[in-house]
Amino acid sequence: MNTSYTPVLTRRFFVSAGDTDAEGRLALPRLTSAIIDIATAHANSLGIGNPAMQQRDCGWVLSRLAIEMTDYPRVNSEYTLSTWIETWNRHFSERCFRIDDSAGSSLGYARSIWMVLSTETRESVGLDRLTLPEGMIAPCECPIPRQGKHNPVVREVPEGGLPRGAVLASADVVTHKFGYADLDFYRHVNTVRYIDLLLNQYSLEEFDNSAVERIELSFMKEIRFGETIELLRSDEGMTSYFSFISPGADQPMLLSKIRRRPI
Repeated sequence: MNTSYTPVLTRRFFVSAGDTDAEGRLALPRLTSAIIDIATAHANSLGIGNPAMQQRDCGWVLSRLAIEMTDYPRVNSEYTLSTWIETWNRHFSERCFRIDDSAGSSLGYARSIWMVLSTETRESVGLDRLTLPEGMIAPCECPIPRQGKHNPVVREVPEGGLPRGAVLASADVVTHKFGYADLDFYRHVNTVRYIDLLLNQYSLEEFDNSAVERIELSFMKEIRFGETIELLRSDEGMTSYFSFISPGADQPMLLSKIRRRPI
């Protein structure tokens, strides 16, 4: 095994005022961006990252993401972010993350599922073309649960009753059109933009009195420049379910679940 490879990559970050939310906590979109950046850096260091993928007309894309936090780094503090590959098969790779404060105590974890997408067909091409260096599956603990089945949100109760697992929207439908600044290198909507939009559905008062304990995202279909979505929301106490759907359609393009805790 090449000794330059490492199964766990760790980086340290400083939280500036521009990295925080209105409560002085590390903003969830900024943490998500750091998670994607360190995952990319680790893949690049293993020779399976974006530079190598471009030669194959492919790229890594997120299929699922779950972040669970007991607390957040505060403004003017430092935190470390570590990542490792938990599983690897011919279809996808599971990658985990740990967020620690400056003293090395855990603040939270994240789980993600990554797929390789053809930039031409926009379909999954699997991981068969890639070779993971030996010994790079790390036996690290990631104690947060994997995502379960999501609860799609529906506008109204259809004839015959709610589909199994579905929940009824409890808020007005929000319509949003994605523009140029929402896109990433692959010309689809950046994960961070989705989280921005989801968090903007809450009031300032709600986040003055609570913090996101767990967020889950499940990407069902690419959303690209100029597309309009309808955002459906259903609240059950401190848990909110979200569905992004095309106007007039029922098939979700993205499913999300956000659980908050009082502070």
